[in-house]
Amino acid sequence: MAKLTFLGGIHPYDGKDLSKDKPISDVTPGGVLVYPLSQHIGAPAEAIVAKGDRVLVGQKIADAGGFVSVPIHASVSGTVKGIEPRRVATGDMVTSIVVENDGLYEETEFCPPGKGLDELGREEIINAIREAGIVGMGGAGFPTHVKLSPKEPDKIEYVIANCAECEPYLTSDYRRMLEDTEKLVGGLKVILKLFPNARGILAVEDNKPDCIARLRQATQEDGRISVKALKTKYPQGGERQLIYAVTDRRINSKMLPADVGCVVNNVDTIVAIYRAVTEGRPLMERIVTVTGDAVVNPANFRVRIGTGYDEILAAAGGFKGEPEKIICGGPMMGFAMFGLNVPSTKTATALLALSKDQVSAMEPGPCINCGRCVEVCPGRIIPSRLADYAAHFDEDGFVENYGMECCECGCCSFVCPARRPLTQQIKSMRKLQLAKRKK
Repeated sequence: MAKLTFLGGIHPYDGKDLSKDKPISDVTPGGVLVYPLSQHIGAPAEAIVAKGDRVLVGQKIADAGGFVSVPIHASVSGTVKGIEPRRVATGDMVTSIVVENDGLYEETEFCPPGKGLDELGREEIINAIREAGIVGMGGAGFPTHVKLSPKEPDKIEYVIANCAECEPYLTSDYRRMLEDTEKLVGGLKVILKLFPNARGILAVEDNKPDCIARLRQATQEDGRISVKALKTKYPQGGERQLIYAVTDRRINSKMLPADVGCVVNNVDTIVAIYRAVTEGRPLMERIVTVTGDAVVNPANFRVRIGTGYDEILAAAGGFKGEPEKIICGGPMMGFAMFGLNVPSTKTATALLALSKDQVSAMEPGPCINCGRCVEVCPGRIIPSRLADYAAHFDEDGFVENYGMECCECGCCSFVCPARRPLTQQIKSMRKLQLAKRKK
């Protein structure tokens, strides 16, 4: 089978051997769970409980604050201790609902639809996804019901399940594909019910042959779903790169996937959709990879949202020694953490701890005009030039030279022999421009 890919990209050490063979296990949360009201792109959720209230597993504790927003549900039973600012993984202080876990895990009554998928209408499915509080769980956190509500659903031709998991070290999606194959395929069928003219594609990098085989077996009798093996290369799982690799269609920063007839969802998101629509269960948990050479027992965990990162690390045996770098997410697109006493959220993907910080150990030097950053850039822009514009606060030059087309994948910084922080400089300028556009 032809290997599908995109132009540019890199092949970093993937580190997946540390945790890929570790089946998903459960983390038992401690005495207090914290639910930030901003866990997604868009308006923060609005608390509908008060201090002293008792809540149950699956109970809605915050409602959507607008159309581009989602509700939040308790993942444990217990008592609301307060609604107050709490620190989150990014370092920000965010208004949060604090729940004291009573350890009973008493559940609210879940309401499955009571009829088969064929009998469900479009609005019923969208409403179930919205009420379940589902967002993009690959890291972006965009409300899923909004993504699945394009203006012209009949023009959607491809529903792509992003099974690439190209980020180094992460293996949570890999374990989901192996252990919850039927739920993943079932979730894709739910989405396809929304788009009658679309075909489903499970797009998997070819370094996961066991997943490819299992998914093909699970879909062999479904004429609307196919499995495509993609060439293993970072950032193959980027939305733009994935769409191009699978459909040969291009999108830019001013377009949405729906503009080229595509809808893309992450593995964990699709499983959550299946559970919401068929079982009536809201999003209360996700799979998190804890890994890195500084971790005692790298593994994949089923984590109740609101559980502290320190508790998740403890389930992996803690650190071997003091790590030089702790990252929320993967090494390419994650961000450094200042501490672990912060809650996990719907967009938590991984906790990576490295014994050596190879990046900060090297001082950046001047650009030598080698062109390596241009060669690997999947956006086909000139990172070194854009970084110069950003460093000199030349906003016009940055925008005119396609700075907004950067997907912040980190390929340019990875290959730069001068160790220039290209991605960081470009990212800062993009944030400034996006903020101005929002105003």
